[in-house]
Amino acid sequence: MTEKRQILKSASIISLVTIVSRVLGYLRDQRILVLLGTSLAADSFVLAYRIPNLFRRLVGEGSMTPSFIPVFTTYMREKSREEVWDFANRLFWTLALVLAVLTVMGMVFSPAVVHLFTISSGKGVQWDQAVYLNRIIFPYLFFICLAALAMGILNCFHVFGLPAATPVFLNLSIILFSIGAVWRYFKDPAVSLAVGVLVGGALQFLIQVPLLVQRGMRFTFGVSFRHPGIRSVARLMIPRFFGIGIVQINFFVDTIFANAAKMPRGSLTSLYVADRVMELALGGYAIAVATAILPMMSHQAAAGEYDTLKRTLAFSVRIVSFIAVPAALGLMIMREPIIRVLFQHGQFVAESTRLTARALLYYSVGLPAFAAVKLIVPAFYSTQDTKTPVIVASMSLVLNIVLNTVFLVFFFRTFQNGSPALATALAGYFDFFALFLIFRLRYGRMGTMEILTSFARIGLCSAIMGVACWLGMRYTQFSLHSRFLVQLSVFTALIVGATVLYLVLAWLFRCHEIEEVYGIAVRRRPAGTPRYLEP
Repeated sequence: MTEKRQILKSASIISLVTIVSRVLGYLRDQRILVLLGTSLAADSFVLAYRIPNLFRRLVGEGSMTPSFIPVFTTYMREKSREEVWDFANRLFWTLALVLAVLTVMGMVFSPAVVHLFTISSGKGVQWDQAVYLNRIIFPYLFFICLAALAMGILNCFHVFGLPAATPVFLNLSIILFSIGAVWRYFKDPAVSLAVGVLVGGALQFLIQVPLLVQRGMRFTFGVSFRHPGIRSVARLMIPRFFGIGIVQINFFVDTIFANAAKMPRGSLTSLYVADRVMELALGGYAIAVATAILPMMSHQAAAGEYDTLKRTLAFSVRIVSFIAVPAALGLMIMREPIIRVLFQHGQFVAESTRLTARALLYYSVGLPAFAAVKLIVPAFYSTQDTKTPVIVASMSLVLNIVLNTVFLVFFFRTFQNGSPALATALAGYFDFFALFLIFRLRYGRMGTMEILTSFARIGLCSAIMGVACWLGMRYTQFSLHSRFLVQLSVFTALIVGATVLYLVLAWLFRCHEIEEVYGIAVRRRPAGTPRYLEP
């Protein structure tokens, strides 16, 4: 019960600030689309922004942070305070040196990198603007990876609120630089947005520095590649680096297919927007729970409490499925109204909505899998096993390439610009089921029947809710309304009604998740709770 309470409390804090961040992220994306639409300039900006993000995921939160947390939690349990912070300081400056080298190389070789991502777009398309924007944005990599390290340190102390809120400052920065009074001082709106990304990345790191100092970090300079803690992190990072590399090759494959000459103009931007909408549901709770359970499972693994670790994982999968399954179905059914209300303004026209809604449909298919993978992978990290996810990710990569090729060559008329999204979704399901089976075989029973029973109840409630959504859209004739305020009112009523209906159905069908959340929320923390589980 203590572990469940801690997961829910931490996840709720993260979810709250994440929702605020996602709302600002929506305003940010709306401003970008109002200024750029789904034009070549929009594709150039999205590409220029995605390239340093790829390296960020490779070096920062993708490989370094998950590898750092299990090692740091071990230091916290076994070493003195001085040794703990000596390790943190040395890792900080060593990482800063590596990032500085990568940043300079990324700016110098920007034309080659952009060409690699646009090789399938044809000779008639010029990507000079993407090269220019990428050089402006690339130093963002330096700051965001240091921010990821700071987040990892604070999470080990069960400080989740401020680290989870750092994207708020990135979104506010981009919104500020999208305002006409600001962007008119730059070459064009895309350049102003690029500068906003860079400033926002710096803020994401700097805002966490006071809390780090308060916890005990002094930023004493010292670069070391021989420190045993740094070597332990590096050993865990190497397979994770290649694993994330495989995941990002998936992204690279999707980008190439999205830029194929066969695809309609704006396909890359449509996939980006659809992914952002999907991540609103994914990030609202799934990423929050995943962020909360990694330090907890790392503590449990370090203490040899594997039965408790399995219960933590099984509970997290059930809780996240309770949110992800109805969210996926809702996105699939209401995809066009969602895109139309949120983004169809300025340069983002009706054709842009149709492109993006198609991509959102296929991304939504994979939402439960994406959410579940966010939970099962940290379970392997907590036991300091980063190799198994790499092997499974390699298989997922091959599957993604094959599916992308098949969809583009044989089923393009059916899936069109949504084919990369569908390939990614199907590969995601393979990723989760393979990892779950391996973890089950390695560590024993995980309450699979309980998970399947909960999933059946959740699926039934979601299906009834989905039918109600479809009937509501048909009855209200949403697509016939042209005034924005009317669209917004109908859309809000449908969302609120669907949410209330789902929660009532979950209560009537006795879904354990809603009962557990309520039961834990009204109980006090039991006496004797370990200190490391307290917030």
